[in-house]
Amino acid sequence: MSDYYNAFETSPVPTPGPDAVPPEPFRGIYGMPAFVTIPTSDMAASVDFWIRGLGFIELFSIPGRLVHLRRWAFQDVLLVPSASVPERTPAMSLSFACVLGQVDSLVEACRALRPDSVDGPRDTPWNTRDVEVITPENARIVFTAAKPFDPASQEARNLAAIGITPPGAGRGDNEEHA
Repeated sequence: MSDYYNAFETSPVPTPGPDAVPPEPFRGIYGMPAFVTIPTSDMAASVDFWIRGLGFIELFSIPGRLVHLRRWAFQDVLLVPSASVPERTPAMSLSFACVLGQVDSLVEACRALRPDSVDGPRDTPWNTRDVEVITPENARIVFTAAKPFDPASQEARNLAAIGITPPGAGRGDNEEHA
């Protein structure tokens, strides 16, 4: 018996595929299991970019204190005022799930607002298509869309080489990855 189980029903991320439909922005209030707080020296410009470029909604704001942004459930960002932002983009990044059908429009929207803000999209060896965006606050945000899994693909071979196999490929969902 394992303590691990398939818990995809708790995730808002849809099954990967070219026709995957993203969930609507989640407007409910919940205890946030994780969130990021990003300082900004221009709250209006930041909110505009996160909403029109990255597809977030303004869940609520406390004037002069913070703006709570959200996309899907568990994708929460708090923008807070700051006298300045870092001049250099930090090495770390924050990744948000998206679906393949959102990648091109996200790239176009971000480039329309900030032409040099986008790097990608690019396909990864672990079967995703990623877009890196540098926000007005110099935050490095990655939108990552899972591609449909093809057991005969190079990505499947890459994953198998490190011990990750798809469910039903000789092990149960709850087995350890070697």
